[in-house]
Amino acid sequence: MAGIFNDLRLAPEAFLSLFFPPVCVVCGSLLVRQESIICLECLTELPRTKYHELEDNPVEKLFWGRVNVEHAAAFFRYVKGSAYHSILHQLKYQGKKEIGIWMGEAYGYELLGSPFQQADVIIPVPLHPSKQKRRGYNQSEMIAWGMSKILKIPMDTSLIIRKVDSSTQTKKNRLERWENVSDIFELTNPGLLIDKHIVLVDDVITTGATLEGIILSIEKQVSCRVSILCLAVAGT
Repeated sequence: MAGIFNDLRLAPEAFLSLFFPPVCVVCGSLLVRQESIICLECLTELPRTKYHELEDNPVEKLFWGRVNVEHAAAFFRYVKGSAYHSILHQLKYQGKKEIGIWMGEAYGYELLGSPFQQADVIIPVPLHPSKQKRRGYNQSEMIAWGMSKILKIPMDTSLIIRKVDSSTQTKKNRLERWENVSDIFELTNPGLLIDKHIVLVDDVITTGATLEGIILSIEKQVSCRVSILCLAVAGT
């Protein structure tokens, strides 16, 4: 009997799984030993965009005539109300940051060999410190972390900061979203970005206003190439 308790003490995750077995974040089914976060069936059915293989794709077109973007893509299509909505909801609002890391890694594998892998640094879209403190983490940073691990590109969370805790974007139109994020980002050390190729990482892209605000801040201070990667894209 003592041996059993020693094994449990050495493997707390296994012990907890007896009472809280891991389930798929999409369909809720129990995960088998080889699965993590998302079951194989749901992962197979994930509505991937494959935009990283397509020039002039819908994500890139969002920024045409607004800011200069080298490349832009998103992992999957976001449809509110679909089962895959829970990926973003649990990552952003239920404290499950491991979802972001895992999804970032999964997307990273798909991006191997793409132009994104030639970037110099990955920078997650920053949260205001007060919001990050309330949430406990930056969901975009979790995604970027996973990507960084697979693509072997360093991630830096200090080069761009959010100066203003802007209100939520959810119910704003395109103009209101742009006004909500214009001039709220700041580069802490612009010299480190000169002539670099940076990849901005966000969780979900709708109008692109937040990313546009960051890129405008960059363009005011330094010459560099900017690409964009998002976990999900809405409306394409």
